[in-house]
Amino acid sequence: MSTRRTFIKETLGGSAALVASGFLPSSSVLGANDRIRFALIGGGGRGKEIFHAALQCPNVEAVAVADVYTRRLDEIKAIVPNIKTYQDFRKILDDSSIDAVLIASPQHIHCLQFVPALEAGKDVYQEKTMAFNPDHARRMRRAFEKSDRVVQVGIQVTSAPGYTVIREMITPEKVGEISALHTHHYRNRRHGGWLRPIPPDCDADHVDWKGFEGEATHYPFDPQRLINWRFYWDYDGSNVYENMVHQVGFWYKVMEFKIPDSVTMTGANLLSPKMQMPDTMDISMLQGNVLFTWNSMFGNDFYGEGHDMLLGTKGMIARNEGDQVRYLPEGGEGRGVETLSSVSPQGGQERGYYEATTQHMQNFFDCMRSRKEPHCPFEIGYRSAIACQMAIASYHQKRTITWDPKTEDIV
Repeated sequence: MSTRRTFIKETLGGSAALVASGFLPSSSVLGANDRIRFALIGGGGRGKEIFHAALQCPNVEAVAVADVYTRRLDEIKAIVPNIKTYQDFRKILDDSSIDAVLIASPQHIHCLQFVPALEAGKDVYQEKTMAFNPDHARRMRRAFEKSDRVVQVGIQVTSAPGYTVIREMITPEKVGEISALHTHHYRNRRHGGWLRPIPPDCDADHVDWKGFEGEATHYPFDPQRLINWRFYWDYDGSNVYENMVHQVGFWYKVMEFKIPDSVTMTGANLLSPKMQMPDTMDISMLQGNVLFTWNSMFGNDFYGEGHDMLLGTKGMIARNEGDQVRYLPEGGEGRGVETLSSVSPQGGQERGYYEATTQHMQNFFDCMRSRKEPHCPFEIGYRSAIACQMAIASYHQKRTITWDPKTEDIV
């Protein structure tokens, strides 16, 4: 069961000096007791999940919501009746009383909302995958570097207790020399469980189609593309963008990995005909002296939704979807993930997904007040997004992909 991080009130150390120096505008400085006013951009399934998580945090107020589809505005208004609703997210950015925005729109328009939100002086909780393509990543980086804003990327597993446990375990004495990291994401659900029916009011009168398409290739209004956007390359990057990014972001933070030296992806669509992208896939990323692999499928749930094994010359560490961490020294009795001695972080589950969204959201609000770096900062979001982009480029081009740090582009 998900547990909410205890909220600790703290003063904003040095805020007066920051204002005096001009580093922070006075209107952006929040004291420890100040109420944070936030808005939601994107009120779909994940948007409602992070919205509920935010509402569980103390001393915050939901002020506004924006979504291209009026039905979703009505659904959020049913949760907070007095909330302001807009189809155009820019109306939110025009409101100087709003301190932060939570962006949970489809991935192809993240950049188009993230950049102007920073330029408007808002702190940002940005759902993953942070950037849809290298151009978006570059634009988001430039905007972030020019700002003084707090950005939390929605890889919530970095706020789960297992992170601290694993960091303490990874020592030369326990693990030795690490050369492989194997990660998995398994579901037994065709189309990833994402296939959704079309509501009767999903028509051109209730949808800002131009706002949804953003910079993507134009098509006549199509409710399937709006509701089941995860099935189209124009708007999503397959389960790589949906779930691999979580495991990549987690281990990038744990291991302090940079952008991969090279990435190779193979896959096929075997069980999900309504999707353009593969539903079964293997990805290999070379991270210096470590081979980082990710394997996913929608036809079997043996490994569950997140199972990782870090392999070293003196021992191995495993983490499952319930945030349970296990360690097995080389030469120890027993083999295989079911026989490892267990080290369970507080709140970890033997089976089932460990949901850390509320802890992650609380960390975002805490960092808005302290101006400290959040658990999943921009840099982790950037690197993990590039790794995912490299994988998809490899799949499309049917070759191994590398990254040019000078041009910040895939080659």
